[in-house]
Amino acid sequence: MSVERPERGGAWDFRGRLHPEYSPRRDGDPDPGEVVWAWVPYEEDPTTGKDRPIIVIGRDADDHDVLVALMLSSRSHDGDPDWRSVGSGSWDPEGRESWVRLDRPLAVTEAGVRREGAVLPEQQFLAVVEAAGRRVVRHSPGPRPAQQPARPSLLARVRGLFRR
Repeated sequence: MSVERPERGGAWDFRGRLHPEYSPRRDGDPDPGEVVWAWVPYEEDPTTGKDRPIIVIGRDADDHDVLVALMLSSRSHDGDPDWRSVGSGSWDPEGRESWVRLDRPLAVTEAGVRREGAVLPEQQFLAVVEAAGRRVVRHSPGPRPAQQPARPSLLARVRGLFRR
């Protein structure tokens, strides 16, 4: 399950089991595979933060109402292994290159999402989720999950990486 939710709504740090999926639907509701906007707290002071784009990568495996996401930034993080470029997209009206933070999964409810921004192409989404799974495992204490059966789908492999 996720850790303490913020009083003012928005995102909070996620600690739990991820059920990754790619199911974007441009219907006004936030869905995995979409870039949406939500209030994200600063790590150094969770009582402050800012509204920013996040990529929804799945749902909390234990609470389907909780979306799991990764935050985006337009500031360059070239060479930083905790960040990956996702290029530019319609979520940024200025067309700037965006970077996704791989080592800080966030949780948010649908009510905490301000608006939809764009759909991330599926191959790019899968690359982000796989890279995030590797980063989260590297920073997580404890044993790695058991190997999956031969040739599992990418989402099935990554699902195991996020279990803590």
